[in-house]
Amino acid sequence: MLSLWRKYLSRHWVETTLLVAVQIIQTVLNLYLPNLQADIINDGVTAGDADKVWSIGWTMMAVAAIQIIANIIAVYYSTHVAMRMGYEIRKDYFASVEGLSLNEIETFSAGSLITRATNDVQQVQQATMQSMLIILQAPIMFVGGIIMAARQDGPLTWSFAIIVPLVLVVVGAIMSQLGPLFGKLQKKLDSVNKLVREQISGVRVIRAFVREDTERARFDESNKDLYSIVLNIGRWMGVAIPSMFFIINVSTVAIMWFGGHRIESGEMGIGSLQAFIQYLLIMLMGLMMATMMSVMLPRASVSAKRINEVLEATSSISAPEHPFVNEHPQGVLEFRHVSFSYPGAEEPVLEDVSFTARPGQTTAFIGATGSGKSTIIRLASRMFDVTSGEVLVDGHNVKEYDPAALAQLFAPVPQKSVLFAGTIRSNLLYGNSSATDTDLWHALEVAQAADFVRELPDGLDSHVAQGGTNFSGGQKQRLSIARAIVRKPFIYSFDDSFSALDMATDAKLRAALAPITQNATQLLVAQRASSIRHAENIIVMDNGKIDAMGTHDELMATNDTYREIVESQGGQGPDIESLSIDAEKEA
Repeated sequence: MLSLWRKYLSRHWVETTLLVAVQIIQTVLNLYLPNLQADIINDGVTAGDADKVWSIGWTMMAVAAIQIIANIIAVYYSTHVAMRMGYEIRKDYFASVEGLSLNEIETFSAGSLITRATNDVQQVQQATMQSMLIILQAPIMFVGGIIMAARQDGPLTWSFAIIVPLVLVVVGAIMSQLGPLFGKLQKKLDSVNKLVREQISGVRVIRAFVREDTERARFDESNKDLYSIVLNIGRWMGVAIPSMFFIINVSTVAIMWFGGHRIESGEMGIGSLQAFIQYLLIMLMGLMMATMMSVMLPRASVSAKRINEVLEATSSISAPEHPFVNEHPQGVLEFRHVSFSYPGAEEPVLEDVSFTARPGQTTAFIGATGSGKSTIIRLASRMFDVTSGEVLVDGHNVKEYDPAALAQLFAPVPQKSVLFAGTIRSNLLYGNSSATDTDLWHALEVAQAADFVRELPDGLDSHVAQGGTNFSGGQKQRLSIARAIVRKPFIYSFDDSFSALDMATDAKLRAALAPITQNATQLLVAQRASSIRHAENIIVMDNGKIDAMGTHDELMATNDTYREIVESQGGQGPDIESLSIDAEKEA
């Protein structure tokens, strides 16, 4: 918590300094009021001096007015600084998450990252605002209350020696229980968030397999765990405040009893007793405020620690001190004896993979599920670093590039089409923010998406729901391909990106794509052999290793694995070029 305060509050030192000043002013004035109250009773009311009553009364009103103004200023600046701090934390947090590699993101988990950006930041924000109002006030009220009470009647202050330790014991006992519970609470919030996110994204599968009851039971179990922790926290917090009020009331009665005897003996004035009780309440109020912070700060500290874990996380994919600048990119991709294991995996996903993909050629990957095809695509653009071996682009290791500069050479079309909430135009401009409408429509024509976009009422400005849920799988794939075309990269990577397209649309898209990619390198992961039969280099993957590579005809003649894949899909399959010609005739 302190590290976040040092980093972010220092940016607002002017407002923070002013806040400290007005907090000191209003607290000192708050301590001065009971002293005036004692004077008005002892010197004015008791003595029957009306002028004294009016004089001190006007002074009290002036002090109270200044105190109110100072309090308004304090609340305004504490709210302003805390809200601004929350804004800046979220901004830096998001930038930090954006800079993490897939490895770190998977380590934290998406559900936890969301909870940290929302609930945890809110906890820090609220604790900061309350701390600015309380942290200065509490010690001044506590110490000042004791000093001012001693000025009214020294012998009676012995009661504080009993009251203060009693309050500290109660607070300590409660805090020893609350601290660990707050840590568990944030973890359970992560768990519930993760479960809700998973069930919402997988609602179609849940309904298709009629697993609503099972998933409801899973959520109920997680929700009950969260409920149990929150209930325990509520119980302890419910004990804290009544305990404090009980101590305050008992202390007030005891002081009135002993003070009454001192008034009767003439050792103490009525006003002094009244002021003494006020100072007792002020002192205990300082302790209560400290108790409130002792309840709030542990939870905020847990949240701050979780936020700092992300802010201080460094990406495993980092830029070198002097990155290579590729002034004349071509798009030649080479894997040299590459092996790779995902973090925590027992077995490598890839072993000793070597190949070269050149501009103007299509390098296709085919093989059983889990054979490492998609991993090759990820390693090519350095989403992960290889375990051993080298990945080179235009003769230079990808680790020599600045990651952002390397990404500019690629246009990925992922296995699962990803569209962002907004419009079709905004999604296509992800590929190239300076693209014109002509460029966008051309990309849509090539991707075979122009027809259905034209049929939409708003065309390029048609709404895209979060995740593209208002489009079919095939439409989302074609929009993703169009976005890649708008990029005009040197290396296209299609990770099973044509799986939702029918054969005729697939053929037309590839025919239109050929002149666009004639000077670029194409990496193509496919499940359908018919989609890759005309690739210049087909690489057959088997259990993370290259089983064979060559053209379709060469592999059909020499490789049993490839031949089995083709035959399992209906033999040689239709000629994609013939399909393209037939589709054009039908159109």
